[in-house]
Amino acid sequence: MGGVLLDWNPRHLYRKLIPEPEKMEQFLASVTTTQWHVVQDHGGDPAEATRRLQAEFPAHASLIAAFYDRFDEMCEHAFSDMTELVDRLHRAGTPLYLLSNAPAFLDGWLRGPAHKRHPFLGHFRDYVVSGKVGCSKPAPEIYDLVCRTGRFQPGDAVFIDDVQANVEGARSFGMNAIHHRSADETARALRAMGLPI
Repeated sequence: MGGVLLDWNPRHLYRKLIPEPEKMEQFLASVTTTQWHVVQDHGGDPAEATRRLQAEFPAHASLIAAFYDRFDEMCEHAFSDMTELVDRLHRAGTPLYLLSNAPAFLDGWLRGPAHKRHPFLGHFRDYVVSGKVGCSKPAPEIYDLVCRTGRFQPGDAVFIDDVQANVEGARSFGMNAIHHRSADETARALRAMGLPI
């Protein structure tokens, strides 16, 4: 999802909360760090993680709370060329499934509220969110789970991701896979595989 379909970025939110760019970057680098957040992608509890971080940085309690309370604002911007690609695949009748390393609550967001902001997300037949299912890319268990969710064989699927390790994990599991760098490259690769776009 992030990096391929949506420009997930905490800065989309924190620019509204910390007007000075240098202070915003310092906050993101030293308080709500990538290392802190990625634990929730792997099944950590966002509420508990927030409480622990607030105890460590009490002066920033409200800013820390905003990270998960207003997480959808970090997902405001879709990549329009990828939106169009998803629309074309959907119109062609291609079964689409979304697999994402994300906190558990994103599962509920993807199944409803997200469609209002990003209608193309409604084209996906189902969603597998790592924080909810308890495993994450590039572990083989999550590729197995998405195949069982969609009732397809690994070799019948094309997995698209912007992280090379995740692509390699999918290939090791037996899926076709594309390392996403741009919508044009991904579209060409899909066409070469015979998909109708």
